[in-house]
Amino acid sequence: MKAGSSKGMKICMVVSGVLIAIVLLFVILGLTVFKAKHPIITVDSVTLKDLDMNLDILKLRVDLNVTLNVDASVMNPNKVGFKYSDSTALLNYRGKLIGEAPLPAGEISSDETKGFNLTLTIMADRLLSDSQVYSDFTNGSLPLNTFVRISGKVNVFGFIKVHVVSSSSCDFAVSISNKTIGKQECQYKTKL
Repeated sequence: MKAGSSKGMKICMVVSGVLIAIVLLFVILGLTVFKAKHPIITVDSVTLKDLDMNLDILKLRVDLNVTLNVDASVMNPNKVGFKYSDSTALLNYRGKLIGEAPLPAGEISSDETKGFNLTLTIMADRLLSDSQVYSDFTNGSLPLNTFVRISGKVNVFGFIKVHVVSSSSCDFAVSISNKTIGKQECQYKTKL
């Protein structure tokens, strides 16, 4: 009986050793290769598609219609896919929301960069009551900001889900005289 129990003990130790090695391998991979990384949102370009303005000097009012094409991209540096929910790209004038464009839910594969072509149209009625629009118009430059926020999950090993929120905010100015976009300054943030 001693020989059989010794053989059973060896098998038990080998199986236990293999299980410990597998668990250790998963922990090491989870903390290194498959560690959740920040998706990176970048605004690649902002171009002026349409700019129509009328100046009503008697009423001190500017009627404005601006349409911007915004090319943005999201890079997923993870070794697993990033699944994100519906979102919205926002256009702001001096902190006031004046336009938006939907971003439909989707998925970005591992190490993939996905591009978005957005068309943002200014809601002119939100600008009509702002006295600074008249001042900016006469100065020849309209300061704007785009803000994009994407929220989603990175799924590691099929059972570890990490919630990720990534955002990008870009400030730029539209030149009234030649209808072009001036210098852009962007800030990026990500939360795991």
